[in-house]
Amino acid sequence: MKYNSLFKNTLLFVGTSLFSVGIWSCNANNIKQSNKLDNTININQQEIKTGADNYQQYLPLLKDKKVGVLTNQSGLVNENNSVIHLVDFLLKNKIDVEKIYAPEHGFRGTADAGELIKDGKDTKTGIPIISLYGKNKKPNKEQLKDIDVMVFDLQDVGTRFYTYISSLHYLMEACAENNIEVIVLDRPNPNGAKVDGPVLEMAYKSFVGMHPIPVLHGMTIGEYAQMINGEKWLENGIQCKLKVIPITNYNKSMPYSLTVKPSPNLPNDQSINLYPSLCFFEGTNVSVGRGTNKQFQVYGSPNMRKTTFSFTPEPNEGAKDPMHNGRKCNGEDLSQIAFVEGIQLKWLLNAYQTSSKKEEFFNSFFTNLAGNKKLQSQIKQGLSEKQIKDTWITGIEDFKNTRKKYLIYKDEN
Repeated sequence: MKYNSLFKNTLLFVGTSLFSVGIWSCNANNIKQSNKLDNTININQQEIKTGADNYQQYLPLLKDKKVGVLTNQSGLVNENNSVIHLVDFLLKNKIDVEKIYAPEHGFRGTADAGELIKDGKDTKTGIPIISLYGKNKKPNKEQLKDIDVMVFDLQDVGTRFYTYISSLHYLMEACAENNIEVIVLDRPNPNGAKVDGPVLEMAYKSFVGMHPIPVLHGMTIGEYAQMINGEKWLENGIQCKLKVIPITNYNKSMPYSLTVKPSPNLPNDQSINLYPSLCFFEGTNVSVGRGTNKQFQVYGSPNMRKTTFSFTPEPNEGAKDPMHNGRKCNGEDLSQIAFVEGIQLKWLLNAYQTSSKKEEFFNSFFTNLAGNKKLQSQIKQGLSEKQIKDTWITGIEDFKNTRKKYLIYKDEN
């Protein structure tokens, strides 16, 4: 079964109801969404049970407790071959859900990257929703009032700059300070066990990179939670009371397709596979296809030399005002290429080398994404991809040695 087939038939909770969802399109008529995907679901995927699906392990821990839930549209439970959102599932099982906490993109998962998400109320259940994005990334004591246990269930994609692991950090920190247990419902990492990229230097810590790890960390979010706790990365080295509900019948060598978009601009397997390589463009004047239906599968700019492929970004879901809105971008279509292994720098190097405005190519956000100033300097110096990646080796090996302590699943690394 191809990813698109799964995606179109997934039931997605959006606050008020469950509805059938298909891949959405935009007005950029020169871009057509391909049905061809190189990654198919491993036959064992149908046997995999996520942490959320292993509800026999966590429902008893929530009984007679006042529960907070940090989740979004990806928090789905498969109950007897029927898909239901975690919040609905908990209420159905007489669990007292006091509050819902929403990460970047919101509880429904439709907001733009970086868009301010307001607090509110779930119209279906009446449960208060507290945004953990914008200025309020860490829940305060009042927002945690009356909560006995916190359930965390977000689908991560295994990259340092995907902000759900930063939300996890702040939630764990707040719960540790308020003596609240955190239960993480683990989910597979669609980018598997691959570890790659420069290790973040703590001088460049930000919400898109809080810890000294490579861009691709090769861990599930449950394993990562254990690392945050074990390495004492929380404020003042505190540790929270943590329990991970593991995935069963899973190892990270299995190809794994997500059944729902983890965020608005990662619509399919191809985008998730290319995201670790193309997200660096977010710190440049090059578009990664926001405002098209091939987000993180194309790149281009009006400043790049003319190519046989071009696209014109226009506003759509998840990109109300995309970069180069309404302007023709010359670039490259990667939507049909074979899946890549690790991080590829060739597209970033090509875009810089062919830019007519090199002096405007980088913006200040690039340093946050890279986690250092070296990468920008290396690109400007004209270093090759191999020369740049060779400088990552020592940091990657040191990280792998640390990460071994926290792995739950079989790992080829």
